[in-house]
Amino acid sequence: MASGAAAETLTARMRKAMHRVRIGVRKTMVDYFRGGGSDWGALAALLLSVPVLAGCTIWHPDWFAPTALVLPVVAGGLLLRPSSLLALYGTSAVALIVEAAALGPYEQGPDRITPGTVLVVAAVGLFGLLIAQFRSRVGVPWRRGGTMLFDLRERIRVQSALPQLPRGWHREMSLRPAGGQSFSGDFVVATRTHGGHILEVVLTDVSGKGMDAASRALLLSGAFGGLLGSLPPHAFLPAANGYLLRQEWSEGFATAIHLVLDLESGDYELFSAGHPPALQLSAGSGRWEQKAAEGPLLGIMDGVQFDPIKGTLRPGDVLMLFTDGLVESADRDIAEGIDRLTGEADRYVTAGFTGAAWHLIEAVAKDVHDDRALLLICRD
Repeated sequence: MASGAAAETLTARMRKAMHRVRIGVRKTMVDYFRGGGSDWGALAALLLSVPVLAGCTIWHPDWFAPTALVLPVVAGGLLLRPSSLLALYGTSAVALIVEAAALGPYEQGPDRITPGTVLVVAAVGLFGLLIAQFRSRVGVPWRRGGTMLFDLRERIRVQSALPQLPRGWHREMSLRPAGGQSFSGDFVVATRTHGGHILEVVLTDVSGKGMDAASRALLLSGAFGGLLGSLPPHAFLPAANGYLLRQEWSEGFATAIHLVLDLESGDYELFSAGHPPALQLSAGSGRWEQKAAEGPLLGIMDGVQFDPIKGTLRPGDVLMLFTDGLVESADRDIAEGIDRLTGEADRYVTAGFTGAAWHLIEAVAKDVHDDRALLLICRD
């Protein structure tokens, strides 16, 4: 009976966490599309510009070339919906006919409408129509595509921020997407539970890199953030694994490492899902020790367990979590990469690890074409 009640409680917590995630995603999309608005103002301005440009071309063709009609056509491709764009194209076609009648159609010369003029305007219009149809198909608001991407990037950045730690603790984190892009397949979610005494951090590496993995990382970061702290530590990775399996992505696996740290005693547990080992610096010996928990990749098979390893951070100790982009590449294996990382980290033992996360990525994996993430938890 006790185990059944515990299972029901766990299920209720998971449902509540996923409900919060769905509400957050729904609110985000409503906010985005509410700002889409009508393109009537832009359409009216562009429709007005077409006869103005045509009149200027007829008045002084040496100053205003017939190809000037490309300007409203380009602007329309960037701003208008497909239906509005067709109205602009029709108006531009009428303007070309009027110019041809006034200047003389299909004759060579700077003040004539040539076949090249028609082809240029038509080609630009076709390209703009393809862009507008793509925006309409994926549901991106006509004026807010760039704003939407910027906002999503900021949401990931804010969600990856680590909570403040009490006196006697210090944390450093750096995320570096592949190829200098704005989005990464590596992300962090963290929270403090049990009245702030327990710090839970999950560092995840989604399969793929850069923009290819960014959409899946965005979805997973929201889901994992909702689950973290809502479930007992031992239930988090199984729940995350089940969530990935339900997505049925063609490239849907991920690695993750889950740290559960008692900020009063320094005791911690590490759960791993196919992730590179953590590294702990012992202040007493000055050596780095690998902390390798065992566990399968997320999203591969159902019904798996994740057994933790335990340890303690004493004053002066440092715990380092990282993704494989920092230590593994085509020309070196993970053991060699870890040796290089710990060698660089030794330089900060005496002076302290403030600002070390960014510099360590620069030192050991600056030009690696993979997403990289590094997290340091230091006990003063």
